Amino acid sequence: MSEFDSLLKQAQEQQMFRPLDLRFAALTEGGGSPARRLAAACLSAGTGEGHVCLPLSLLSPASLFAGRQLALAEALWQAAAAPENEDDWLTVLEGWDAVSDGSQSTPLVLAHRKLYLHRMWLYEKQVARFFSDGLTTAPADPGQIRQVLDGLFGEEGNNWQKVAAAVALTRQYSVISGGPGTGKTTTVARLLAALLTLEPGRLRIRMAAPTGKAAARLTESLGNALQALPVSDALKARFPQEATTLHRLLGAQPATRRLRYHAGNPLHLDVLVVDEASMVDLSMMASLISALPPAARVIFLGDRDQLASVEAGAVLGDLCRSAEFGYSPARAAELGALTGADIAGTEAAQAPAVRDSLCLLQQSYRFSSGSGIGQLAAAVNQGDLSRLAAVRGQDFRDIRLCPLDSAEQWQSMLNDISLGYAGMIEKVNNHASPAEVLLTFSRYQLLCALREGPFGVSGLNQRIEQRLRQQQRLPPAAGSGNLYAGRPVMITRNDNALGLFNGDIGIIMFDETQQLKAHFLLPDGSVKAVHPSRLPPHDTAWAMTVHKSQGSEFDHTALVLPARYSPVLSRELVYTAITRARTQLTIYSDEAVFTRAIQSRTRRRSGLSDQLVNEPPRAD
Repeated sequence: MSEFDSLLKQAQEQQMFRPLDLRFAALTEGGGSPARRLAAACLSAGTGEGHVCLPLSLLSPASLFAGRQLALAEALWQAAAAPENEDDWLTVLEGWDAVSDGSQSTPLVLAHRKLYLHRMWLYEKQVARFFSDGLTTAPADPGQIRQVLDGLFGEEGNNWQKVAAAVALTRQYSVISGGPGTGKTTTVARLLAALLTLEPGRLRIRMAAPTGKAAARLTESLGNALQALPVSDALKARFPQEATTLHRLLGAQPATRRLRYHAGNPLHLDVLVVDEASMVDLSMMASLISALPPAARVIFLGDRDQLASVEAGAVLGDLCRSAEFGYSPARAAELGALTGADIAGTEAAQAPAVRDSLCLLQQSYRFSSGSGIGQLAAAVNQGDLSRLAAVRGQDFRDIRLCPLDSAEQWQSMLNDISLGYAGMIEKVNNHASPAEVLLTFSRYQLLCALREGPFGVSGLNQRIEQRLRQQQRLPPAAGSGNLYAGRPVMITRNDNALGLFNGDIGIIMFDETQQLKAHFLLPDGSVKAVHPSRLPPHDTAWAMTVHKSQGSEFDHTALVLPARYSPVLSRELVYTAITRARTQLTIYSDEAVFTRAIQSRTRRRSGLSDQLVNEPPRAD
């Protein structure tokens, strides 16, 4: 075994690379060039971490492995005789038959000095082309649009919800981003009312979200917003009644990657609303775009500051960066005329077309000026340490910041958590209805940054169960499958046949025949009961990762951070956790770990922002 191969084996043992990464690299390299094999392994590993591409400028030990195994990475580079600057990397990659500019079917693509897996390059190119079109909708009477918007939003100027609706009414696709409580759902309810008013013919409107929980919340929140609309009952009856998951919408096929709806068999819809768009990864976005009918209108809603998708890409964040260019002068004038808002246009060379299809909502209606949750979320989102210190120094009733420096504090945390779930367990023991139990469970949730270890999901799930049994709240588990009444479970793999999808949460409880079943609340408000033996892969869900909580909100959210800083911790993760809380937030963390987390930003490596500038818009 060569020195390079020996070092690669060590790197795998240190979890710098997965076995998949090294196998892929060996197959593509074809022998004879350790530097090329190293580049392929780094690209594959980055894709596994959520990156879309690998800029050659970052293909160095200091850029990819600083803070984790840097000495081993430097030894790998030396053994491979690998360069550390992009010009030399271009020379190494030149003539490699595994690499092309995308015009040939090769495993790797080198474009704009970025290295891609071929499928990722195709996805990104497809998404960039779609969002660069900037297509306007069929001409409508601006005076009529203004009248309808004034009736739904009021006549006052500088109402950004009204501007967002105007953006969506005049573009085939639109992106509306805002933090918690900025009124995204209220905006889309009024926007749909405007669409239905302006287009009195039949409109097929569908709503979707990445997870079942997010779809159920969209159904509920849009239904509440609909009741407050100043429109006729006949118009309300034309609204969509429930949201679905993107997997259900596209007709995901069991045990395959095939979708029922695609370019050759497009979706049957005229308008699509996609909520929680920050969770939509590059692959899913490309699949969704492929399945759209040519004239379909699409409205994407989300919070650009939340965690990006678990899979590769950060599409919403990349799109919303185009807002930095401002609206074009012509677009600013158009939106001002439609809404009465005072909007300044910006001349900018090579500005992406998508900038005229965006709207960022700023004002939060959920959190008052006296809300600790709102002020903490703002401080974290801005990475403002002085503002964070000011929040810590005030006695806000809706937030608790609890240190975890001793065994006593750890035990106190477990007692807090067991009390948080006590109401749900009591309802299970008193044979309350499944819907009531599921509603009660949704009011409190423990979130973790990690999956493994004492501060992670697996360790805390075990300790919470132990504490609840010590308090005689839970019965012993039946058999070897950890089956007991009151156990919350989260689905971890889609099962189309059962209609259960990754992220769906259920509670094990007795049904009317005294059999233990897992009960799930569906987007339409009904409850599905499934025998435990039929459940797809699932985890206990007393604790869940912050990633898995996206698309959900809880009356009381508790967050546990590890005792030592981990690269997983980031500003986006902490912000996402904080904004899951409606009325109460508890954070268990060492202050230094918390502070370092909000100073660490997550940036997915992607070429989408550049492609949005370079991709020429299609003529309207």
